[in-house]
Amino acid sequence: MIRQFADEGMIRNAVGDEETEKMLIPPYTEANKDHVLWPRVQAALREVYDPEIPVNIYELGLIYKVDIDVKTNDVYIEMTLTSPGCPVAGEMPGMVSDSVKTVDGVGQVKVEIVWDPAWDPGKMAETAKLQLNMF
Repeated sequence: MIRQFADEGMIRNAVGDEETEKMLIPPYTEANKDHVLWPRVQAALREVYDPEIPVNIYELGLIYKVDIDVKTNDVYIEMTLTSPGCPVAGEMPGMVSDSVKTVDGVGQVKVEIVWDPAWDPGKMAETAKLQLNMF
C-alpha cells in the first residue's frame, strides 16, 4: 500500500494561498522577520530536510531562533532535533549553515543545537502536520 502525504500544492488547492502562507509558519520560531534577508533565509531553511521525515526542518519546528545582524548580515540560528539520538545530529548544523550561506548578502553563519525546550509535535507548522497526517 502506498501512503499519500499532502504536499504544499494540495494544501494551497484546499485552503488557498493566503491561508497556506499562514500555515507554513511554525508557531514558536523567533526571527527578525522585518530584515530584508529574512524571506531568503527562511526559504533556504525550508530546503533542508530531516532525512527520516519528509518535511523540511523549518516547518517541522526545529528552528527556534534566527537572528540576522542588521549591520553585518551575520546569521545566528538556534535549532533542535526531534530527539537527542538523531543519527544526523553531528551533520545537521553544517547542512543548515551550508544552505543559509547560499543566500546572497548573508555574512557569517553560526548554527547551534539546543535541547531546551525539547521539541514536540506542537512546534510544527500546520502544513507539516497535514503532510504527516497528524491533524
